Amino acid sequence: MKEAETRIIDIDVENIRTILKSVNAINIKKENQVNDIYDFENGKLLDNKGYARIRIVENMLDKKNHYFMTVKKMLSQEKFKVMDEHEIEISDPSEGEEIFKALGLVKKQSIKKYRESYKYKNSLIEIDINDKDFCPFPYIEIETAFENELEDIVKLLGYSMEDTSSKTIYEILNEKSRGL
Repeated sequence: MKEAETRIIDIDVENIRTILKSVNAINIKKENQVNDIYDFENGKLLDNKGYARIRIVENMLDKKNHYFMTVKKMLSQEKFKVMDEHEIEISDPSEGEEIFKALGLVKKQSIKKYRESYKYKNSLIEIDINDKDFCPFPYIEIETAFENELEDIVKLLGYSMEDTSSKTIYEILNEKSRGL
């Protein structure tokens, strides 16, 4: 599946929630996540703006745990980030880890975050609050197959397209650490 995605950083979480509620966006996720990122020893996937991931989800809405195995690769990073993503729900995260290991992948990082997701029209708006040691600020990701809808959502939330970024979170964190 291909998706257009953009990110807005350093958001006011309560303000975003208020706006989403006012337009009747549907809260479809409230979850704690552990995202284990896998790559080859030489970093080939991450160097090419892709990765393999096992996500462990504690779903606070249905009170169940879910596990997902995902591979992503960036196709474009011009106006929006366009990703090729393949994901499947698995029954056991350790089996997914064994599959990645059998393919020669190693765990590079484990990232914990809280995610709240809203469905609005044909798009997904996700509020991410990571552990402070990984990412010290909250941000939103807007994902859709419709570019004009993405632009409308950015405006609805009180931002302009100049406030958005197609950069990966790793690129943003790297720039912030360098004071850019």
